[in-house]
Amino acid sequence: MNFILYSDINEHSIRESLGHPDASYYFVLKAYRSLLETVGRVHVVGNVAEVDPLFRQFHAAGEESVFLSFTRPQKTAIDLQCPTVCVVTWEYDSIPDEQWGDDPGQDWTRMLARHGRVITLSSHTARAIRRSMGEDFPVLVLPAPLGEELASIGKQHLSTPVNTGTTLTLKGCIFDSRQMNLHPDNLLPKPLTAEELAEIEAQLEASRPPPLTWKRRLVIAKHYLRLWLLNAGHDQTPVVPRVRFLRNWYWEGIHDLLGHSWHDWLARHLPGIAGPQPLPVSVQPPPQDMPDTSLQVQAEVDGVVYASVFRPADGRKNWLQILTAFCAAFRDTPDATLVMKFTQSDLAAVYAHLMTPLAQLAPFSCRVVMIHGYMDDAQYARLYQSASFYVNASHCEGLCLPLMEFMACGKPVIAPDHTAMQDYIDESVAFVVDSSVEACTWPHDPRMLFRAHRHRPDWGSLKQAYEDSYRMATTQPQDYQRMSLAAAQRMEHFSAIAVLQKRVEDFFGLEPQPGHVAQVRDSAPC
Repeated sequence: MNFILYSDINEHSIRESLGHPDASYYFVLKAYRSLLETVGRVHVVGNVAEVDPLFRQFHAAGEESVFLSFTRPQKTAIDLQCPTVCVVTWEYDSIPDEQWGDDPGQDWTRMLARHGRVITLSSHTARAIRRSMGEDFPVLVLPAPLGEELASIGKQHLSTPVNTGTTLTLKGCIFDSRQMNLHPDNLLPKPLTAEELAEIEAQLEASRPPPLTWKRRLVIAKHYLRLWLLNAGHDQTPVVPRVRFLRNWYWEGIHDLLGHSWHDWLARHLPGIAGPQPLPVSVQPPPQDMPDTSLQVQAEVDGVVYASVFRPADGRKNWLQILTAFCAAFRDTPDATLVMKFTQSDLAAVYAHLMTPLAQLAPFSCRVVMIHGYMDDAQYARLYQSASFYVNASHCEGLCLPLMEFMACGKPVIAPDHTAMQDYIDESVAFVVDSSVEACTWPHDPRMLFRAHRHRPDWGSLKQAYEDSYRMATTQPQDYQRMSLAAAQRMEHFSAIAVLQKRVEDFFGLEPQPGHVAQVRDSAPC
């Protein structure tokens, strides 16, 4: 069997794409590759256009092939000759089963029906798909396999509850609460310098359009007329963009020629065109004291270390609760450290959101270390080794690879047991955080309609989990070691290649490979 794999983000673009919502698909593809190579040949393509030529080449040689698309269902091709299976990472209890914006592809049930089967990373996602597609729809539950190198980290470096000192190194920047002047008064805005004011004025001047001569009015009219005619030739084009062309032409080309009475009449009868004027371009001053992210930096962490890896712009991760509950639990505990690793390339977009809570929470004796930058495998291994516990307080998860990776390294965790985490989180490997169900929207639905549910972690339960885990780390080392071993064993049974290999063979009707272990224990239903 030939497996053809594709993701919008690849090994060449991942550094620049850290924090992109689809970046997780690349890491899933990377993890699946090692598994699929045990049951067939793997071919990673850089463009969907390469799929069918490969399919025809293999077909001519009498070989079977299947295309695995590591993209969202609405972006996955449905018109290929090669059999296509979409790999879905999804966190909610329902899938989009209706279209919007005149785009039939937004209805995932249509897309999945065309493919005929699907691969998911959790039994939670499988249940959501079967609610819409029917209980008989073929779904393969295939958690991303974890490499043996993670298990070896846990075996080579016995997980210790209290870290005596580990140096973390990366290219980027590190914010250390013990080296920052944290105080709520620091949130007061500082007056801008003359140079900064001049720069903002220059940006505003550059954003102003040139004078509206009659020639320019004609050019504007021709430009929007051309766009209107081009879009009018497409049946699938919604009406809204055409109205936007007229609106832009009105405000940019002729608004100033009409008197107030004409404008008021148009605003009443054609509000989509002559409604309120679009907001002007807003130029914000750059954040002050932004660090240089091109340098090699390092920090030493010790004590009872809690780690968490997330993208700050991802509201699902609920990272503010992780921070506030930590500072509340350990306000007077100097040997408690929280390491927050950001997987987002654009630091400026979240800088204020990171610094403001720290200043609001000060003063506190515990330590908060925020890491921004790219870490290679060796540097990540040091992060795994440094942690006493991993912390998750998400509203919902499609799998949560970082959580699984730390568990594979023998780290007990603090986490809820909802959505995808139901497959591998319980009290033997984690301090379970209570949560309750709340209504939510599909994240990519512009209509913002409540069509799904997520979970609301209990802040008090999270704070209590911090306190209980610290007590275990400092006074019950044997209990810690038992939980550490249980976490590593859980991942070995849940995401080992031997376990997942049989699922792949059964799903695609493949003959077992030589040397394959026949008796395996599954942790999640197919």
